[in-house]
Amino acid sequence: MSDMHDDNQIRNNRLVLLTIIGIPVMMILTGTWLWYFVINGKLDLVGALGTANQGTLIQPPRQLDDYPLLSQDGTESKYAELPQKWTLLVVDNDGRCDAVCENKLYLIRQIHVAMGKSLNRIDRMYISGHAVADTDLAVTELSDERPAPASFADYLAVEQKGLTALTLGDDSFDRLFPESMTDQTTWYLVDPAGWVMMSYSGDISYKDVISDLKFLLKNSNG
Repeated sequence: MSDMHDDNQIRNNRLVLLTIIGIPVMMILTGTWLWYFVINGKLDLVGALGTANQGTLIQPPRQLDDYPLLSQDGTESKYAELPQKWTLLVVDNDGRCDAVCENKLYLIRQIHVAMGKSLNRIDRMYISGHAVADTDLAVTELSDERPAPASFADYLAVEQKGLTALTLGDDSFDRLFPESMTDQTTWYLVDPAGWVMMSYSGDISYKDVISDLKFLLKNSNG
């Protein structure tokens, strides 16, 4: 009986998530009935989603392009100008990539590769308050037990090919990524329109993240 109840709950939870996916985020934020109920406390999306997703839904979602993102040469960079894909996002604001930071980057790379045929619908991104050239790689051994490269720039070039590295151009890091300020293991999922919509903590299994991604890719146009 308990298993049947859990199955029904998952189906109901996923219907809620499908509703969110099926409504453009701009419409949600400008006053659809769904978002009206959310902001007025009449609908708890996190509670409704429950075990249908393994990450934590961000309410309301945050738009990356509302913040000054810069490429590594210092020019303005807009998420909207990048390929429209779901993005696995690691953030760090310390000016040094320690074991926690490197492990997050390693994890999202493994998840990306494990997506198989859907790999091309997903991107990886790193956002920091410091340029890559000014960031120290504070590990001597990588998560897969190989020796670390000489610099963080070398690490990204060799170990994280295809990853987009951006710099946040002001002091708004704590407003855009507050979860990471209290839990350094936090990383994020960004939808194809640039909305930071879900956070994950370091204790999550990569298989659970893959389950989330497969569900989202299957039921969205992004």
